[in-house]
Amino acid sequence: MSEDLGGRTPALVEGEDFYREGAYVVFTARYHLRRGRCCESGCRHCPYRGESDAAADAEKEKKDEASL
Repeated sequence: MSEDLGGRTPALVEGEDFYREGAYVVFTARYHLRRGRCCESGCRHCPYRGESDAAADAEKEKKDEASL
């Protein structure tokens, strides 16, 4: 399936590489894996994040919900 694009990046496919959530574009794990590295932005579907990051996010969500 590899095709020579003359140095260009292949087009993103909605539903496979990203999806829309309101006004936001959310990149999928497939996109991140194709990208090849973590951008350190805390992306929702980042396959490069460690479990400690996920645990910290869960704890933050609990605190946010408790403050409502």
